[in-house]
Amino acid sequence: MDSRYLRAFVTVVDTGGISAAAAALGYAQSTLSVQLRRLEKELDAEVLRRSPTGTTLTEAGRLLLPYARESLELEERMRRAVGDRAPRLRLGALESLAVEWLPDILAAFGRGAAGPGTGAAEVRLKVAGRAVLQEELAAGRLDLVFLFDNGAPGGGPSLVVGHDRTVAVTGPGHRLARARGLAPEELLEEEFLVAEAGCTSQMLVDRFGRDLSPRARLGMVTGSLAALRRLAAHGRGIALLPHLAARQDLDTGELVELDVRQGLEPVSIEARWRTGLGPAERPLQALISLARRNAPWAAESSLTGVARSA
Repeated sequence: MDSRYLRAFVTVVDTGGISAAAAALGYAQSTLSVQLRRLEKELDAEVLRRSPTGTTLTEAGRLLLPYARESLELEERMRRAVGDRAPRLRLGALESLAVEWLPDILAAFGRGAAGPGTGAAEVRLKVAGRAVLQEELAAGRLDLVFLFDNGAPGGGPSLVVGHDRTVAVTGPGHRLARARGLAPEELLEEEFLVAEAGCTSQMLVDRFGRDLSPRARLGMVTGSLAALRRLAAHGRGIALLPHLAARQDLDTGELVELDVRQGLEPVSIEARWRTGLGPAERPLQALISLARRNAPWAAESSLTGVARSA
């Protein structure tokens, strides 16, 4: 099957329409339409349903999509292997990890700190929210992602590479900002800000208050950690966050760390990845090992070196 047809199909799905896909691929719309018709003729099935508002996948197209992505990725790996080109590693990370933790690791990785020959890999980094990263990993568009634990299992192999300390933060004008030795019960009288349902900040609140009181109030700031930090900075509530996610604002004084008497449990940093990557497998595992050696706190799992499947 001509890979051009598969690439046309996948690009239409990713861009949402034939005209956007044609622009992305540098084709005329008529050329792209011909490729799609030839693909459907070869498969003897309609894979896209056209309408004035765009295109949608048929059931056959939905079944074809993961195979098409896998085929295109295999073609790319073959070209790199035959052409003696460096393996490509597609990496994803949450913004706080990408800004506060990964730069030094990727710089060291590029200098060969992960082992002979591994630094030659071509690393592409995508910074996004948890839902996007998990979707991209599941769809085969990313090979490895770094996330904070949110208490929910994920599919595929994963490993705790380290831990970050949890901080309770609010604005300098909040009534508890200068208090010392706060009891957990005092915090539970306040509103807790969480970024979205199922996020790390909500998991930390649940874990903090589970044995204390069911009365903890939550203020949802849907999908935006930056907005959550801004609201906390204005004293609108308290947020429990990994230190890396709050470090910049703590350094500038926009946020203050509350002095909580009972220590807050640390939060895990997880690596999740795909298998069957051919030449990219070695640099992927080398990057994970380098991340484990340079995590904010060493991971307990690094004593065993055994990945767990979530």
